[in-house]
Amino acid sequence: MELQRRQDQYLPEKKGQKRKLEDEIEEDDPDISVPSGDVKQALLSDVGVQVNILNSAFSWSEADRAAAKRATHVLAELAKNEEVVNVIVEGGAVPALVKHLQAPPSLESDRGSKPYEHEVEKGCAFALGLLAVKPEHQQLIVDTGALSHLVDLLKRYKSGSISRAVNSVIRRAADAITNLAHENSSIKTRVRVEGGIPPLVELLDFTDTKVQRAAAGALRTLAFKNDENKNQIVECNALPTLILMLRSEDAAIHYEAVGVIGNLVHSSPNIKKEVLLAGALQPVIGLLSSCCSESQREAALLLGQFAATDSDCKVHIVQRGAVPPLIEMLQSPDVQLREMSAFALGRLAQDAHNQAGIAHNGGIVPLLKLLDSKIGSLQHNAAFALYGLADNEGGRCAEAAGWRIYCSSDKGLRSEDIKEIRGEDSWKSFKPSLVSDACWGKGSAKTCCFGPCPPLFSR
Repeated sequence: MELQRRQDQYLPEKKGQKRKLEDEIEEDDPDISVPSGDVKQALLSDVGVQVNILNSAFSWSEADRAAAKRATHVLAELAKNEEVVNVIVEGGAVPALVKHLQAPPSLESDRGSKPYEHEVEKGCAFALGLLAVKPEHQQLIVDTGALSHLVDLLKRYKSGSISRAVNSVIRRAADAITNLAHENSSIKTRVRVEGGIPPLVELLDFTDTKVQRAAAGALRTLAFKNDENKNQIVECNALPTLILMLRSEDAAIHYEAVGVIGNLVHSSPNIKKEVLLAGALQPVIGLLSSCCSESQREAALLLGQFAATDSDCKVHIVQRGAVPPLIEMLQSPDVQLREMSAFALGRLAQDAHNQAGIAHNGGIVPLLKLLDSKIGSLQHNAAFALYGLADNEGGRCAEAAGWRIYCSSDKGLRSEDIKEIRGEDSWKSFKPSLVSDACWGKGSAKTCCFGPCPPLFSR
């Protein structure tokens, strides 16, 4: 258990991710600097014009709706440049945009006439999502009342009309919630209190795949390090739909789904059991062979989490075919894929029945090669996996038991860099950056990382 806790230090945190608001954000010009002086005053003036329009054009008249739509578009275009975001907020845009997240009041004269329905609200949600990219503005937007309106926008499809405009406003609302809640625990809780989780779970079944992705992205963020949110997502019966999404041929869909599930099970053993009982294991293993490297990485990390403590689950993962694709990932040019596959194999190698399978499928040599990496976490995960394969007291796995790893002397060793692998006196400690000096099948006696040190690295 101590060894596993040490290895957990190298388990990367899975985070809810800010949505990139794809297809609508141009790459920032690297030469653009923070506006100052006359440039800032000109921007403030432009922002002020748009804010005045939004404050005065809050009705269903066609002229007002057209003017409000143009104003939200101008503000969103400006907000695509992060260097201008502070000026937009300083110019008073947040209250004006929040005001237009809701439809204007209907009068007798407005019956049957709703120009640009959903369009203005969509533009406001998009602009606020861009402003929320800066953490210092997240709380201001929420305190101005945006969350309740955004949650209402998630339910727009219930009005009975499904159209491209409805789909777009729902997607923009989900994206805005994602950015507002990103790495902000209090706002994650506020979203739950405002009733945002049930409609997001319902949207996982939506016919529009972009809406599905946006809803899953929001749930992924809300589930990260928030136990109450995790529990409500599960209670809303999200698991069956998420598991179906794992099998989607759309890489963007199964990437978001595996991300949500990963955040749900992280540090939550009871939810982990529910996820496995719901049938997630096989589709997650299937994602190891996905064309999407991000899905592969998330799947490997999730399998490592599944295999954390349950010995039966470790065996089932191997029996269902996870080892060959994990070993193939060890040789990927993608560093994160190598790191996560080594992590998963390290967890799986803690079961005696799996060790022979990993060795038989050719896992030892690529793991040894990873010891030459200059990336500490990659070295550590590879060393941890090899430690598991070599720890075969009683000859449980003859193929793996013959392998031992040796590193060079403690030249340049700093005490703070030492990571203790095993506490017994006969076992040494190792420094990941020294493992790169390991040798295979030749050389003189060296300090042993994983066992009593015979004269040669041998098999």
